[in-house]
Amino acid sequence: MPAKKSVQGKKIGVARAKRAGALTPNHQLDDGGVRVWIGDCREKLAALKPELAGKVDLVFADPPFNWNRAYDEWHDKMPREDFVKFTYEWIDACLELLSGRGSFWINIPDDTCAEIVMHMKARKMEMVNWCIWHYRFGQNTTSRFVNSKVHALYFARDAKDRTWNPMEIVEPSDRATTYFDPRTTSKKDGMPPGMRVPLDVWYGAYWGRVQGNNKERRGYHDNQLPEAYLERVILATSNPGDLVLDPFLGSGTTGVMARAYGRRFIGTEFSAANAESAMARIKGGPVHKGMALKKSSAIFEARGAGKATKAKFAQVVAGAASGAESDSD
Repeated sequence: MPAKKSVQGKKIGVARAKRAGALTPNHQLDDGGVRVWIGDCREKLAALKPELAGKVDLVFADPPFNWNRAYDEWHDKMPREDFVKFTYEWIDACLELLSGRGSFWINIPDDTCAEIVMHMKARKMEMVNWCIWHYRFGQNTTSRFVNSKVHALYFARDAKDRTWNPMEIVEPSDRATTYFDPRTTSKKDGMPPGMRVPLDVWYGAYWGRVQGNNKERRGYHDNQLPEAYLERVILATSNPGDLVLDPFLGSGTTGVMARAYGRRFIGTEFSAANAESAMARIKGGPVHKGMALKKSSAIFEARGAGKATKAKFAQVVAGAASGAESDSD
């Protein structure tokens, strides 16, 4: 009997050591305000459940696409059924930590959208928006239409009771900047004159793919999201002091913008090299903070108004933008 107790005690000790190792971050900043773990997000998030169940306010996930990319610690060409199973498992691991008023964003291409939407609905998550991140310079092909978008799927535990800050992300209305419509100067919905909540298709000067000589670009990562994307998500669907989770840290854009806007951040990452580079980027801060905010995304030139009308609307929109910017400082 004593020998049996000794073996059992050893097993318990090993289990406790494993849990302790999972809970100790590999990287951290700001006295734990930023924490990053290296390894499989499913395992790390499960280990964090006792501490963080129901305490994550915002999840943003940009998972592997299963496109046979050359990752150093990840096989990006699974059999289809294995990849879908993996997708469901990491989603469920994140949901275990999401708060009752929390939001969950998933950045994903066409391939797996249907499966994700069905799974999230089966988990009683409510879809708020199916947004599109549109970019130029999609990969050239002659076998089909060139893909120039990724889906930004936006879910909430409760669509009627969630964190939502529309005034943080307003932009000039096309009616104001393109047509100079007088109705945009007398808003009755609480919007500043000439402004609106952005559309669900996202594009603009700071919204392109991070490539070439883009100042945001980090050479070690070939699938880097623009700061403007995460800036919009974080400002609109979280508050200062909230806890933001990214289960696929990658180049670190989510952590960069979360820290820049006073949110706490936790992330997991398969690759030790990626995690180290991302932490250096998070510590360094954003390149384009605030530069995409309050900017027009109109795709047509202004028309149908004289110089005096254009000047008047330019003053109205500029005043509204500067006022909104002051309010958010």
